[in-house]
Amino acid sequence: MAVAIEVRDISKQFRLYSEKHTSLKERVIHGGKMPFTPFWALRDVNVDINQGETFGILGRNGCGKSTLLKCIAGILKPTSGEIRVRGSLAAMLELGAGFQPDLSGRDNIFLNGSLLGLPRSEIAKRFDDIVAFAELEDFIDNQVKFYSSGMYVRLGFAVAVNVEPDVLLVDEVLAVGDAAFQRKCMDHVKKFQREGRTIVVVSHGTDTIRQNCGRAMVMNHGQVITVDEPGEAIRIYLADLLGVGTLAGSESGGIEGNVLAIGTVQAEHGGSGSRPHMYPGESLTVTADVDSLDAVPNAMATIAIHDDKNELVFASDPDDPACAMDIPVGGGVVRFYFPEVPLLDGTYSVSVGVRSATETAIFDWKDQVTQFEVANPGRSTGRVRLPVDVSFRLRSSGHTGEVPAVGAQFAPLAGWEETAS
Repeated sequence: MAVAIEVRDISKQFRLYSEKHTSLKERVIHGGKMPFTPFWALRDVNVDINQGETFGILGRNGCGKSTLLKCIAGILKPTSGEIRVRGSLAAMLELGAGFQPDLSGRDNIFLNGSLLGLPRSEIAKRFDDIVAFAELEDFIDNQVKFYSSGMYVRLGFAVAVNVEPDVLLVDEVLAVGDAAFQRKCMDHVKKFQREGRTIVVVSHGTDTIRQNCGRAMVMNHGQVITVDEPGEAIRIYLADLLGVGTLAGSESGGIEGNVLAIGTVQAEHGGSGSRPHMYPGESLTVTADVDSLDAVPNAMATIAIHDDKNELVFASDPDDPACAMDIPVGGGVVRFYFPEVPLLDGTYSVSVGVRSATETAIFDWKDQVTQFEVANPGRSTGRVRLPVDVSFRLRSSGHTGEVPAVGAQFAPLAGWEETAS
C-alpha cells in the first residue's frame, strides 16, 4: 500500500524564556542573549500513514499532537528529522488559523485558497460552494474579527474541504460548533473516505476515533506510545489519561503493574441455546471473568455497547452504586444483567472494564470483546422498540378540539367502530 505521509525521526524543540529584556540597556548588558530552558515537544517520532487511510491521534493536552500536525502541514519546521507528504494538503488545525481579522470573509476565502495552492480563478469557481457550506451568505462581506467562534470554524472548515486535497489534517474541529455543523463535517469526512483521500484526525473524542479511523496513534510527552487498531489505542489512551502505571500492556490486555485482569467475556440472552439471536425485549446477561492477585476494594464495573457502525448505544453511569464491588484475592465473575433490551435489528458489540471508584485508575478494559445479535420479528423500524398503549375517546360535549381532562376515561382503540357509531 502506498504511503501518503512519512514521518522519520521527527523532534521539535521550543525555547522557554523565564525572563525578558525589555530595554536597550538590558540587552546590551546581556549581550543580546536571554536565558532559556529547552523544551522538547516532539522526540524521535516515527510513523507511516497510508494513502486513503483515516488515521487518528490521541493523547492528553500538551503531548505533542498539534505540534506534530503543524510539522506535517509545514507550519512548523522540525528541529531534526524528515517529513514527506505525497499529494496536495489542506489543514484545519485551530480556530481561525490563517485568517486576517481585518479582512472580510470573502477576502479571507481567496487568501486561504491561495495559501492552499489554488489559483484565483479556481477559488472563484468554488466560492459559492464554500459560502454555502459555511452558511455565511449574510455575513461574507463583514470583517472576520466580528465573527463568532462558530462562524470562524465553519468558514475555515469550508475552505479546507472545498479545495479537495489529497491529504486533510483536522485538529479537534469535528468537536466544535453546533450539532448540525458537526453532522455536516462528518458527512464530508465520509465523502472524502469514499473518494480514497487521506485524513489525519486529532481528537479527544474516543467515539470519533473509533467510528472513523482504521488505526490510531497514542502520544505522551512528545513520544509515540503505540500505533494500533482504535480499540486498543483508546484503552491505552484512557490509561494514560488517568495516570495508570506503565503503558507497556501485558499479553492479557491489562496494564503492566496492575493486579487485576479481565479474562473471558460472554453474552447470553433469553433465547441462548435455541437460536443465535435475541428478540427485542428479551433479557441480556454479560459475564466477565476477573483474575486478581490482590484484594481490590471500591472497584467499579463498567460496560459499553456499540452498534455495527461503532456508534455508542449505551454506557453505564460511572456513579451508579449498582456497579460498585469489592474484589477479593483471586477475583471472581462480574455479571451485568439487563432485564429487557429494547434494541431492534443489528449486531452489537460489548466492552467491559473495571476501574477505581475515584476514577483515577483503570485496572483493565476489554474493548468490543464480545457481541450479540438482535432480530426483530415485527414490522417496527428504527433503533429501539418502545412499548406504546394506544386508546381513543370521543370529544366531550361536541366541543371540537377539546383536550381531555386529566383522569378522563379512554376506550381501547379496537373499540373505534363501536364508539364512532
